[in-house]
Amino acid sequence: MASPLCGWTGRVLHVDLSTGEAAVFHPSPRVYARLLGGRGVAGHYLRAHCTLDWDDPDLPLCFFTGPLTGTAAPASSRGVLLTRSPLTSAVSDCSVGGGLAVRLKRAGWDGLIVTGKSDVPCGIEIADDDVRVVETGLWGETTDAVFDRLSGPGTSVAAVGPAAENGSPLASVVVDRFHAALRGGPGLAWAARRLKYVSVRGTGAVRVRDEGALAAACEAIRRLAAASPVLMGRHGFASRGTGALYDLMDSRRMMPTDNFRATRFSAAPRLNAEAYRRAYRPEPFGCEGCHIRCKLRAADGRAIPDYDAMAHFSALIGNDDPELVMSATALCGRLGLDPISAASAMACRRELTGEPCDGRTVPLALHDMAHGGPLSGGSLDFAESCDRPELSMSVKGLDLPAYDPRGAYGMALAFAVNTRGGCHQHANPLSHEVLRKPVATDRFTFSGKARILKIAEDQNAAADSLGVCRLIFLAAGLEEYARAYTAVTGLEASGGELQALGERICYQERIMNSLNGFGDCEDDLPPRFFSEPGASGGGVEMPPLDREAFLAARARYYRVRGLDESGRPTPETAGRLDLELEP
Repeated sequence: MASPLCGWTGRVLHVDLSTGEAAVFHPSPRVYARLLGGRGVAGHYLRAHCTLDWDDPDLPLCFFTGPLTGTAAPASSRGVLLTRSPLTSAVSDCSVGGGLAVRLKRAGWDGLIVTGKSDVPCGIEIADDDVRVVETGLWGETTDAVFDRLSGPGTSVAAVGPAAENGSPLASVVVDRFHAALRGGPGLAWAARRLKYVSVRGTGAVRVRDEGALAAACEAIRRLAAASPVLMGRHGFASRGTGALYDLMDSRRMMPTDNFRATRFSAAPRLNAEAYRRAYRPEPFGCEGCHIRCKLRAADGRAIPDYDAMAHFSALIGNDDPELVMSATALCGRLGLDPISAASAMACRRELTGEPCDGRTVPLALHDMAHGGPLSGGSLDFAESCDRPELSMSVKGLDLPAYDPRGAYGMALAFAVNTRGGCHQHANPLSHEVLRKPVATDRFTFSGKARILKIAEDQNAAADSLGVCRLIFLAAGLEEYARAYTAVTGLEASGGELQALGERICYQERIMNSLNGFGDCEDDLPPRFFSEPGASGGGVEMPPLDREAFLAARARYYRVRGLDESGRPTPETAGRLDLELEP
C-alpha cells in the first residue's frame, strides 16, 4: 500500500552486509515530526549505538534524505552521511550533493542504514525496490574506474578509493565523480565493512501535498537567490564557483598560508578564480536539479577546485602553480582523499622537516597517504609521531578549513565548538563576518558571537535535515523554506518551529559526543592562534587571539546552548528538548 505521507516515503532501507539481507524500517510519524529527516533522523538511528567503535559492524552507517529532497524546492538535492568518525571518534555528519539523495528518494527510500561486514569486497545496488548486495572486482580501483563502470543515465554512484581500502582516516566517499562526503574519514568507515560502492536508480516521484503552494514558495526563494550577488552575481558562486572567495580571504588577511603561520599569500593574484577562468575555460554545473550550479568543470573535464582545496593546495603548502592545485585535487578525487586534510598533512610535514611541496613531492605524498605511508594518518598523527602535536592545525583531530581564525573571531569560536571538529559549516560565520549576510558583524570581536553561532547552528541543522544546501541560506531563510515544507508535507510549520527542531538535532549530537567523552578540553583551538601573530606582508601582522576573551565567549556559548560549564549536556535542557541523556 502506498504511504499516505507526503515529502517522506515512510520507508528506510536497512542492509546487513554480514548476511546480505535487506529489511525495511518504517519510522513513526513522531520521528519525522521531531527530527525532519536528513541529519536529524540519521542521528536518531545512530543514537542507540553511538558509543560503539567506528569499525564495529553493529555501528550504523547512515545516509538520509530530507522531506524536501527530490522536490522542486530550490537547492533541495542534499542528503547527509552520518556515523562515528574514524579520524576524530566524534559524531561525523557530511552533507552530500550530486544525485545520490535524489535517486534514493525517488527509489522510495528516506534513508539507507548499513550494518555488518562482508566477507568479500561488495557493492550495494538499489533499483527502486530491488536491493542487492553483490561481490565486486572493483576493490583496489580508483573511484574513476568505479564511475566509468557503473555510472549511467538515471543512476547515481557513491564509491571509496584506495585510500579507504588501505586504512587512511582521511578517506572520503566520492559521489558521481565530482561530489563527495569529505571530512572525518567516512570512506574508511565504508571500507572497514568491505563496502566499495553504493549505486542507486530511482524511477518514482516524491509525493507533494500542494503543488501550487510549493510553486509559490519556490518562486519566492528563487527571487531572493537571484538578488544575491554572492550566489548569482557576476563574480558570485554561480559564475566563479566557491573559488570566488579566494581574493576576498587574502585581502581580509584570512588566507591559511604556510600552515597558518601567515595570513596573506604573495602569489594569490595569480591563483584566484579569474585566473582559473582564463586558464581552464570552465563551464558551471551542480547538484541534481539545483539552479545555482556552484561547481565548475574545465574544458579538459576536470573540476575546478572548491575554495578550500584551492587555498590549501596553494597558500597552505607554499605552492604558486595553479596546475598543481588542479592535478592534486583531481588525484584526491581518484584516490578518495579529503583534500583539506591531505594538504594539511603536507603543510605540517613541510613545517616540521622543511620538505617542499612541489610538482614532484605533492603527487608522491598523496599516493603515500592512500597506501599506508607516514602521512596516511593525517596531520595530527604525523605531528604526534614527531612529538610536536601543536603543529597540527586541527580541532578534535579534524584539520581546519581555509579561514584563519585570527581574522574572524566568530569563525574561531565556530571551529572550536563544532561537534565534528575543525569545521565552520555548522555555523558558517563567514556569512556575516565577511559576506555581510544577513547583516554585517564586527569580525574582530567575540561580542554577541555565541548567540549568533547557536542560532546559525540550529538553522543549518534544520537545513541539513530538510535536504537543502546551506549555501541557499546566504539569500533565503527558514521562513521561506517553512512554506515549502508545509506545501510538500501538508504540515503547518513556521521558520521558528523549524529552528526549534534544528536545536533538538544539534543537542542530540552534543549528547552523543558527550557519551564518547567530549567536553571543553576538546572544544579548543591549536595554541598557535593564541600565541603567534599571523604575518600579513609589509610588516603588518594579524594579532593572536586573546585567550581569556575566547574562553569567556566559549562559556557564553555553553550557556546559550544549554550546556554545563564543561560543555556537556544537562538534564534540564535535554528534558526541554524532549531528549534523553542516556542511550
